[in-house]
Amino acid sequence: MDFRHFKYFVAVAEERSFTRAAERLHISQPPLSRQIQQLEDEIGMKLLERDARPLRLTEAGRFFYARAVRLLEQVNETVTMTRRIAQVERRLVIGFVPSTMYGALPRIARLFRAVKPQTELVLVEKLSVEQNEALNAGRIDVGFGRLRLDDPRVKREVLREEPLVLAIPAEHPLAGATTPLSLLAAVPYTLLIYPRSPRPSYADQVLSLFRDKGVEPMTVHEVQEMQTALGLVASGMGLCVVPASAQRLRRDEVVYRPLLEPSAVSPIIMCTRLNDQSEDIVLLRSLIDEVYRAQAAEKLLADSPPPPAGAEA
Repeated sequence: MDFRHFKYFVAVAEERSFTRAAERLHISQPPLSRQIQQLEDEIGMKLLERDARPLRLTEAGRFFYARAVRLLEQVNETVTMTRRIAQVERRLVIGFVPSTMYGALPRIARLFRAVKPQTELVLVEKLSVEQNEALNAGRIDVGFGRLRLDDPRVKREVLREEPLVLAIPAEHPLAGATTPLSLLAAVPYTLLIYPRSPRPSYADQVLSLFRDKGVEPMTVHEVQEMQTALGLVASGMGLCVVPASAQRLRRDEVVYRPLLEPSAVSPIIMCTRLNDQSEDIVLLRSLIDEVYRAQAAEKLLADSPPPPAGAEA
């Protein structure tokens, strides 16, 4: 049994015809039929009901087909990832969810380019679910997302838990609050959530915060992007729960208020392929620590009270 047996059988199983499968594989039908017969002889049982029109899989054939498809996917992933590793000195592809662009990611990218100019750094926008698929397919090397997706092929590390804030229209009754607001304060109003798809997503994280308190927003309006949601907030169409870094999107018509609940945070998660310890990945991870340390020091300085008048400089 060799790799061709799996490839040929999958083609026949999907086309339900030796003729169409042969055309798909760009071979003639007689050698294809012989290969499938050899496969059945080696396994010791029939995989196809040849008298049926179109061809049907036997129970054993259905089991073998499912395993063969997965094996071919793994082979293709392995080939793609091997090619990507061979190119690691020339290209590093990072997938990111849009909200991370208002946090540390741009600064990290600038540092990486300065330290490793010989590596082309590529940033592609992808939601968390899409990043997981792209990592396994070798289309990206690193993902920055917000969902805790379980995949034994992916290494997941929570870099930080980012506080969430409530985006409020400037003329809204809640806009004048001078202390943190509870999520309960938002329940009577329209809640704007994003993205609409694919799910699960950040939208489900936000809705879960309300459900954990045993409540549901009175009205939920789904949009695809954070910028759209904030545009609707500015138009007075509702409220939106966003990461604190989104406050960098300056809008005169929107005010942001911190949330009272300690659980009102969203993780920033870095994902890489399991056991990928390439030089660029290691460098990127060290730069993340460097940027976060610098941000912490800047915040500490900003929060420090000014020296008393007349004190020495």
